[in-house]
Amino acid sequence: MLKNKLLNTLILAALSAPGLAMAADASPFSTNVSLVSDYLYRGISQTGAKPAIQGGFDYAGSNGLYAGAWGSSISWLSDEYTTGAGAAGAYNAGLELDTYAGYRGTASAVSYDVGFLRYNYPGAYAPGATKADTNEIYGAVTYSIVTAKLSYSLGDLFGVAGSKGSTYFDLSANYPIGETGYTVVGHYGKQTVAGTGNSGASYADYKLSVSKDLGTGYGVSAAMSNTNAGAFYTNAQGTKLGKSTLVLALSRTF
Repeated sequence: MLKNKLLNTLILAALSAPGLAMAADASPFSTNVSLVSDYLYRGISQTGAKPAIQGGFDYAGSNGLYAGAWGSSISWLSDEYTTGAGAAGAYNAGLELDTYAGYRGTASAVSYDVGFLRYNYPGAYAPGATKADTNEIYGAVTYSIVTAKLSYSLGDLFGVAGSKGSTYFDLSANYPIGETGYTVVGHYGKQTVAGTGNSGASYADYKLSVSKDLGTGYGVSAAMSNTNAGAFYTNAQGTKLGKSTLVLALSRTF
């Protein structure tokens, strides 16, 4: 479909770049492709509990600077499309395309990461709908296996009107199991949506995942996720987008 053309181009370009794969050890550039049984972001399904295809490009310099682009198929905007007074959502909006840049460094036993992230949702929106494009800045610190991260929205958050200044707090622990290739990750997140009348959009999410490095760039993972999200995150088809769910993924990095 036309709404997925840009993402398909991104994926095909990644798969047809053998030079990047051959020079993976020396090059600051990398690509990635994933198939997931459900695209969850901050515990909320972006695909109406259906599978998604994803992929991206990254640059990571030896001086700590990094930048990249990443895309995924989505359906949540189209699922909410309505017409007339109080219209919401967008039609022909099947792609999320993110661009980001930042800096990573270390100070003693602590590493840190600061950056900017723009979420882009190309599509034709219903008259009166707030566009979902979102700009965030973020900062994270890591000590041992624990990472704490705070994201702050510079404007409206994902189409919620008047939500400038919303925050997302992410606390996670990443534990590799010896030389087995398995990694266990525990996660807690708190999405706080700013603005008068937007308190119903705030929620917390929880996740426990296990991933396995299969070698030659391949990996698989399984994640159990749940949230306490309310009716705000039930779509027009009646699907609870923040419900407890198991997500399976197959990925490859070049």
